[in-house]
Amino acid sequence: MPLIHECVVTTLSPEGRPHIAPLGLIEEESYWIAAPFRPSSTLYNLTHHPKLTASFTDDSRIFAGLVVGRRNWPLTDIDGWPAPRLSAALAHAELAVVRVEEHELRPRFFCRVRRIESHRAYLGMNRARAAVLEAAILATRLGMLPREKIESELAYLQIAIDKTAGEAEREAWDMVKAKIDEHLNDAGANAAPQAARSR
Repeated sequence: MPLIHECVVTTLSPEGRPHIAPLGLIEEESYWIAAPFRPSSTLYNLTHHPKLTASFTDDSRIFAGLVVGRRNWPLTDIDGWPAPRLSAALAHAELAVVRVEEHELRPRFFCRVRRIESHRAYLGMNRARAAVLEAAILATRLGMLPREKIESELAYLQIAIDKTAGEAEREAWDMVKAKIDEHLNDAGANAAPQAARSR
């Protein structure tokens, strides 16, 4: 399996408006590959504007916020490059699409790295931040997974939050957990009338 870099990508609309989204970039040989789902704004933008910026951050609130629909994170312009980076980025990479492999679900945009620049110190790994990231990914797949799988994953991830989270990580966890809980509650409410009809 290839290495995947979890980051926040900035793409540009045909009019030049920035759009940010969480995405795992696949490192494969000399390429970094963006494979957004169809349909998505990231896919549409890359089709029309083949440059993107990958921002690497340890602020788990950004990943959580993007998953629950909060997109107003501050951006910073990059000299000589059209797509801005997250202002909170520890580092960013500037990527140019050089070829595309079409696919009915997830086209693959093969990119060359133009430049990587660091902005702030990275102070090491943290289990709670990793747990928030896993929960955020889980929250994007709720319609694909059974309730038991979602609940078991969430219970396991909660251990890292309880043991190692700071204030920012707890805030991020609460955002994602609220989204997952809402889904589970809605699924339960929809299942009850169906169960009554089947009796």
